[in-house]
Amino acid sequence: MKISELLANIKYKNFSGSSDVDITGLCTDSQKVKKGDLFFCYKGNEFDSHEFAKDAINRGAVALICEKKLEYDLPQIIVDDGRSAIAPAARAFYGYADRELKLVGITGTNGKTTTTYMLASIFKAAGKKAGIIGTLGISYADKFISPELTTPDPIYLHSVLADMLKCGIEYVFMEVSAHAIYFNKIDGLKFEVGIFTNCTQDHLDFFGNMHDYAECKKSFFNDKICRYAVINSDDKTGEQIIRSFKNVISYGLKNPADVFAVDIEENIKGTSFVINLFDELYEMNLKITALHNVYNAMGAAACAKILGVDTSDIAAGLANLKSVTGRLELVAKFNGADIFVDFAHTPDGLEKSLQALKKLCKGKLYCLFGCGGNRDKTKRPIMGRIAAENSDFCIVTSDNPRYEDPYEIISEIEAGIKPLNNKYVTVTERETATEYAINLLEKGDILLVAGKGGEYYQEIMGIKHSYNDASVIKRIIG
Repeated sequence: MKISELLANIKYKNFSGSSDVDITGLCTDSQKVKKGDLFFCYKGNEFDSHEFAKDAINRGAVALICEKKLEYDLPQIIVDDGRSAIAPAARAFYGYADRELKLVGITGTNGKTTTTYMLASIFKAAGKKAGIIGTLGISYADKFISPELTTPDPIYLHSVLADMLKCGIEYVFMEVSAHAIYFNKIDGLKFEVGIFTNCTQDHLDFFGNMHDYAECKKSFFNDKICRYAVINSDDKTGEQIIRSFKNVISYGLKNPADVFAVDIEENIKGTSFVINLFDELYEMNLKITALHNVYNAMGAAACAKILGVDTSDIAAGLANLKSVTGRLELVAKFNGADIFVDFAHTPDGLEKSLQALKKLCKGKLYCLFGCGGNRDKTKRPIMGRIAAENSDFCIVTSDNPRYEDPYEIISEIEAGIKPLNNKYVTVTERETATEYAINLLEKGDILLVAGKGGEYYQEIMGIKHSYNDASVIKRIIG
């Protein structure tokens, strides 16, 4: 692409240099620049990438987008905000592939991943070609790309959307994180449907308070971004979105809603219910358990119906979904007990998963979990309290300690357990803790291993060590 073509598609303040230069790629990391790339400079929270422009040029950058004129002899596009320029530049560079795709964005604290997989299964049953972008990775056609971020950075995101279009994909189900909204990663995208699952405590290390976190989520739902909104009416933030958005469809079990469910039956292998889908009644059967998955299913069903899918295909798609990796996934049985792995890493997520399993448990309910380092510290004692209140015994261990001392993290979790009971142990090493927990199990018991879900690593001091809860469990029990 010529710089002149890019200039015609983005907003900028000034330009210097030749507009006839060819750009063969876009890059935001000076260490990854290739010959022919355009390099983005912007002032971030920790670093100012203007300082790395020289390194980028030495590696082959042929042009810059920057917030101020730099003393280098190559084309420079001056913008107000370098970070905000990434998404529109990426859209233009990759040919606006998003315009040819039907995008569905799912945002919320919990339930995003499961909802995307439910939608993918529904649309497969309807004979449609769909792709997924989210926490568990990117999948479409016969391709799978390992996960890095819930919502990819704009350059990578638009390169993927372009390839999806090339592969014949029609629908894209995409998790939209609060960080992605805040950092303008989805700027320019128009979603056919935006789904809101819930808003509960998470990411307060970044947003500071629940008000700002919720406001960020709410900002996704405006008519410039979403054509239709499918909103959980039983969530406080969801109620606010329903009052403010025009083309809104609600779903819920407690408050009045356009889509709701009755006759809900849960068991260890799944859940059944009758859905009222815009006054059409239909029996639904899930192979995954828990009431919160009924909510996810209602959101997915409402979205699919808006997009023209027959209710019979919606039911078939939901029934066909065997499990979602690391989302209240029954991964093994041992000594007559059931072992579940779940991504629950927030107070609300842990509480819902424990309460779901408590209803099904005939023996003792064990909970093994930890909290991630360098993240919201305020939720640690809260999760300790929730685990103590909703299980018979807790095994507190490490999650992704990152740059924090695992002992300190565990101590902060303990602060929420101690006032309630002493039915817990602390075992810092996660695999050792898992083996200890498994050896406690007897017939009728349930063990929930929470926090990491489908992750394939454990992050310690900046290094991602290979680790997966389900694999470790299966190795222990042989």
